Amino acid sequence: MYKRNIEPYLAKAASKYKCITMIGPRQSGKTTLAKKTFKDFEYYNFENPDIRNMALYDPRQFLSGIKTSVILDEIQKVPEIISYLQEIIDNKKDPRQFILTGSNNLKISEKVSQSLAGRTRILEILPFQRNEFPAKVRFNEIDNTLLFGSYPKIYNEQLDPTEWLSDYLVTYVEKDIRNIINIENLRAFDSYLRLIAGRVGQLVNFSSLSSDAGITHPTAQKWLTALEASYICFVLQPHFKNFNKRITKAPKIYFYDTGLLCYLLRIKNIEQLKSHPLRGAIFENWVVSEYLKYYANQGQEAPLYFWRDQHGHEIDLVIDHGTSLDLIEIKSGMTFNKDYFKNINWLNKLQEKDNGICIYGGEKEIELGSQKVVPWDKIFS
Repeated sequence: MYKRNIEPYLAKAASKYKCITMIGPRQSGKTTLAKKTFKDFEYYNFENPDIRNMALYDPRQFLSGIKTSVILDEIQKVPEIISYLQEIIDNKKDPRQFILTGSNNLKISEKVSQSLAGRTRILEILPFQRNEFPAKVRFNEIDNTLLFGSYPKIYNEQLDPTEWLSDYLVTYVEKDIRNIINIENLRAFDSYLRLIAGRVGQLVNFSSLSSDAGITHPTAQKWLTALEASYICFVLQPHFKNFNKRITKAPKIYFYDTGLLCYLLRIKNIEQLKSHPLRGAIFENWVVSEYLKYYANQGQEAPLYFWRDQHGHEIDLVIDHGTSLDLIEIKSGMTFNKDYFKNINWLNKLQEKDNGICIYGGEKEIELGSQKVVPWDKIFS
């Protein structure tokens, strides 16, 4: 059982809130983390039809039968029960704590916002950061890291990532996506999902997506919302500060897991990945997702953006600290080139600063004044 980076924050949140809602993709470790952290809590899994039916038939009776603090797993199966938790949580004489977990952000968030606003702490439990895997388990080669992704079961059981992710995708379509939206044409949805994979790191263009997938523009938008709600994809918004220049307003799209991304691109081995035309975009996706996970593990909303103007100047990743911006360029090459800082230097002139980081596929750490070159495996080490 691996130690998660979010464990200290989870313990802190549990000391302040009677209810914690843990959401994230399937197989990201939510249940394992909940059971490890809250060892003495009762446990109910709503994937079990008998338990689910009891909760749906008489939610008040079901909750009154729980005498101690409890973990309610796969809460998206019975989102109605969230409404009945409000009274219990507001009762100061009732000492019970409730840990809710689920893999469907949209359904849970709607019920939570209606019934438990201000009463629960919502935490995202995402696939593992690289530094959460023990040294003896994680890969020291970037291509293996990209291909295997970051779902713990693949590492725990030494599974073939292509086979496991194939099953994962089938389960996702059958159990999650159909609960969010009614998909009549599964072949069209599969085609759309692979088209999204082929546009990783690019600006979202619904007109192009809908045309290539043979679906309507509104359907393309609805399906992307569903992919975000079920933690397959996320979008990175452009930074709003324009420095008196016209900037791009469309977001860019990424995947939570590069293993799944490689599977959707039909990359089955290291040789295919090394020569794949999207290898640079896959590496960029990995770096962006590592930063996203870092902030989720601190219990924070990730202040991540990209910057791009209409003249082609672009910064891959911008971290907005409120009073300052971290500018990050991402390059998959193993050999550093000073031109990697070209766009960072251009933007630095506009904001009258001199900083920046380049994360690359090489091994050496380099300092160039106030700018740094960081190897891919030293991001959070």
